[in-house]
Amino acid sequence: MIAETAGALLGAAGVLAWGARGRSAQLFCPSVWRGPKTPRALALTFDDGPSESTLDLLSLLHTYGVRATFFQLGHHARRLPRTVRRCVEEGHELGNHSDRHHGLWLRSPQFIRDEIERAQESIARLSGAAPRWFRAPYGVRWFGLRPVLRQLGLTHAAWSVLARDYALDAAGIVNHVGPRVRAGAILCFHDGRGMRHSPDISATLGALETLLPRWLDEGYEFLTLSELMQTGGEAAQ
Repeated sequence: MIAETAGALLGAAGVLAWGARGRSAQLFCPSVWRGPKTPRALALTFDDGPSESTLDLLSLLHTYGVRATFFQLGHHARRLPRTVRRCVEEGHELGNHSDRHHGLWLRSPQFIRDEIERAQESIARLSGAAPRWFRAPYGVRWFGLRPVLRQLGLTHAAWSVLARDYALDAAGIVNHVGPRVRAGAILCFHDGRGMRHSPDISATLGALETLLPRWLDEGYEFLTLSELMQTGGEAAQ
């Protein structure tokens, strides 16, 4: 009996962990993690901004004519409203990444609601358009998330490939991301580092200086997340 109980608890813990972090999990809310395999397109996404380094990234994207989706923190959006507006002016899409990048696990439904609603209000006010997409900090979903997203008209977006650009140097990012990219992939990079001000994202920029021309030469088109998913990506409603 004890062994059976322990096994059941371990099984339940495994399901909970997968539901919270699994990229294709739908346990706590509808979530997308990739788009269709045709056309030959990618969605480039960036988390944790805007930051003082986002302007360098925007210049790089402009050089290659690439549009992306920026999952922004409400706190940083309020700090850097001009950068928020420049993202929109240059054709990029904005998503909600919570207000202050607190992990949502083991938090109350009210805490989760406050984090998402405050960021949604700030980004919508500064950009002129309410985000359609939410990405949980660290990608971890939790109880209480589903009704908040439904009320705000948000859908959770995970990723196909996590660049790990917060931990690797430029060469390491290229070697990690390059072999994993397929048509329809949602790629998760970072233009910020959590709540840090003036972060060093030189590794991210260096990697993209190699990867962007390579992907363009391979015939990939870069779409915003909304554009990619409009063609019928994998999502549970």
